[in-house]
Amino acid sequence: MKLFFYASCFALALNVLQGHAKPMPIQPIKQEAGIEKTPFASFPDGRQADLFTLKNKAGMTVQITNYGGYIVSWTAPDKAGKYEDITLGMPAFADYLKGTPSFGPIIGRFGNRIGGAKFSLDGKDYVLAANNRANHIHGGRVGFDKKLWTAKPVTGNEPALHLTYTSVDGEEGYPGNLSVEVVYTLQKDNSLRISYKATTDKPTVINLTNHAYFNLSGMKRDVLGYEVQIKANSYLPTDAGQIPTGAIEPVAGTPFDFTKPTVVGDRINDTTNVQIRYGSGYDHCWAFTDKSTKLKLGASVHDPESGRFMEVYTTEPGVQLYTANHLNNLKGKDDVVYKRRFGICLETQHFPDSPNKPNFPTTTLRPGETYTSTTVYKFSTK
Repeated sequence: MKLFFYASCFALALNVLQGHAKPMPIQPIKQEAGIEKTPFASFPDGRQADLFTLKNKAGMTVQITNYGGYIVSWTAPDKAGKYEDITLGMPAFADYLKGTPSFGPIIGRFGNRIGGAKFSLDGKDYVLAANNRANHIHGGRVGFDKKLWTAKPVTGNEPALHLTYTSVDGEEGYPGNLSVEVVYTLQKDNSLRISYKATTDKPTVINLTNHAYFNLSGMKRDVLGYEVQIKANSYLPTDAGQIPTGAIEPVAGTPFDFTKPTVVGDRINDTTNVQIRYGSGYDHCWAFTDKSTKLKLGASVHDPESGRFMEVYTTEPGVQLYTANHLNNLKGKDDVVYKRRFGICLETQHFPDSPNKPNFPTTTLRPGETYTSTTVYKFSTK
């Protein structure tokens, strides 16, 4: 079943415009704000996954399914006002069920890696699923990205999708019954706010994020020409298995210095740097200079050719930059073939392996406490 992607009206308008001797700039789509629910697919046991289409009056459209909270498509304007899809995804629901390179789902209970697939909390050892060689990654074999969430759409000028899920005690090895709420809100200013909240009945660890792969060219080019800036003067080096060593090192004088806008491709193949070799490019966590929990600008990405400019605001202490180093001729939606470095991820989060690194900001959540986190992806052009 093909994914729903509302581009037909735009495509028709584009064909008309191309008939002029001098093509005119394409104007933003005029549409009413709101949210629409449509069937997405059925499970063998009869459960239904739905697709929710959020629209704002500016012309942006975001589609999200309650299976895994995947962002299925997301349109944003280029400098001529042309709206195109800027997230990678799969051509059919069955592909999401089989497992994908995490094209836009909710990641939990713990985003990124936990070394040795184990940790200790309050003197008790917990063994997790080892699904990344000997390590644990992105919540395990059946993480939050493979769960059917309960959905509640909220209409209005800033439509929202409320998703809730209860992760039971022992799921994927984690302690405690964890009640989770994730809210996607499409705002008036062409930004998507993702708000996370969770409570537990036993001490546990938690580190939620979204794993969208962005392609700001509208699926025309790889990401090597993008200009990236990260508001961080330090990063987390890893061992060969990409588990942080525990050190927090300065970026100055390394390929990891994005304190000023820097072209992604300039140093991504610098194999004289052992960290670049370990990640086959960029697949590391940066520690923000601003260590507060306020919503702050953490990173930005600019595609000079399309003019699309994405800013990432977050309450989190760090961000994982991943440059799709392991994509390999994967056929995605709309028959586009995703090649190596065809997407860029900016996963806002606490640091990887925090449960085993006491010097890292804590990811422990206890009964009576409420975990909260907010990230905003804002689009404009320049």
